[in-house]
This record gives sequence, C-alpha cells and structure tokens, in this order.
Amino acid sequence: MKPQPFTIAYEDNHLIIVSKDSGVLVQGDRTGDKTLMDHVKEYIKEKYEKPGAVFLGCIHRIDRPVSGLVAFAKTSKGLDRMNELLRKKKLYKTYWAVVKNHPPQKQGKLTNWLVKDPKKNTVEAFDEEVEGSQKAELTYKVMGKLNDHFLLEVKPITGRPHQIRVQLATAGSPIRGDVKYGFPKGNPNRRSINLHARRLDFEHPVKKEPIMVIGGLPNDQFWEQFLVLDELKNRHVNRIIGNEYNQA
Repeated sequence: MKPQPFTIAYEDNHLIIVSKDSGVLVQGDRTGDKTLMDHVKEYIKEKYEKPGAVFLGCIHRIDRPVSGLVAFAKTSKGLDRMNELLRKKKLYKTYWAVVKNHPPQKQGKLTNWLVKDPKKNTVEAFDEEVEGSQKAELTYKVMGKLNDHFLLEVKPITGRPHQIRVQLATAGSPIRGDVKYGFPKGNPNRRSINLHARRLDFEHPVKKEPIMVIGGLPNDQFWEQFLVLDELKNRHVNRIIGNEYNQA
C-alpha cells in the first residue's frame, strides 16, 4: 500500500477516523491539490479491493496547516447520524495549541463574532455582534509551559472557520507559526502551525457505544516534548486510542 499523509486512528464498518499531516487539504479548493478525501478513498479501495466508486462522507474539516483527527463516514447511515450528532453539538472536539504568549487567564472562555473574507480566506473577530457575523465560542485551559511556550487544551463550542486561530490571536495568544493570524514568523515546516486536533468524543452512530479517539502527535520533536504535560494531566485516565484500550 502506498505511503499516505495520514494514520488510521479508528475504523469500523461505518466510520473511519484518520490523523492527517499538516499541509494536507481535507476537501478540494481552487488549488486543485490532492485532498485527504482522495487519499482515504484510495486506501479503502485498495484495502478492501472495491471494484467501483468508494462512498466517503466528510463529517467535519480542519484547516490545511492544522494536523490531527478528521472523521469520515463509510456509509450513508453513518454520515446521516454523525451529521445529526454534529448538529446537536454532541461530537466533542479537543485541540492542542502551542502559543508564545500566555492567554488572559489560566483557563477561560472566549466569545467573539466572526466575519469571513472569502477572497482573502481570512476571518476577523469582533467583541460584539456586527453585520454578517457569526457567534463563536470556545473554552481553553493552560496545560503547562515548556521552553518559553505554553500548551493549551482548547474545546470549541461552535464550529466556525478558523475559529480557534482567530480567537486565540484576538486574545493576544496567536498560535505558533500562524503568520496569517499574527505570529511573527512561520514554522520551519511552512505548511504547518502548532494546532493539532487531538481528540474526538461521541456516541457511535450505530452501536450506541461511547467512543473516544486520540490522534497521535506529528512526528516532530517540538510537538513530542509536550507529551509530558499530557501525561501529568491524564495520569489516571483510561483512553481508547484507535481500536486499542490503554491505561495512561
């Protein structure tokens, strides 16, 4: 099987959840670059020797320079039911973000109204509602500090484009490497910023069992140093990583 820009985090008859590399589009845009959906379809077609077209439904997306978990449905039933979970805000997402500047508090909630400029592919955040804006909310917690950077655990309440990036930047804590939203310089890998879709929690749409999936960090020494902070935080937490059950 060809090398792919993702790893499988969870897979069954209805769902496939992958942890993607930064720099990979989830769905197509005007660049015409090959997408994560294309790669996952190829994986399914090859693994299961499917003769015809592969059904794959995108449940949610993350930005191109962001790494981490993306969920797809392999059946129409899985897609419909996961979309319903998403609509009811019962697909819970957890991100890790690395910032240079400490946010306003050790933990808190950010509320802004966002306006997207589709021509520039940027989003502007306002403290109050303005014409054409959408309300955006998230919670964050500072997990610790290493080498002059802070690791944040971020949980979006809404799902707006570029939400975490622009809300943290507006709070004075732009994400490392995110020059679009105010970080002074890009990362050595210009295709990446230090925002990682770390965890998904939801009830399985068919089995009705609780599922928790944790996406492995990028193969990068800068990222890996922050694992120690997670170990301290979750020393007594049981986790499901992909299909494996581990004691952390």
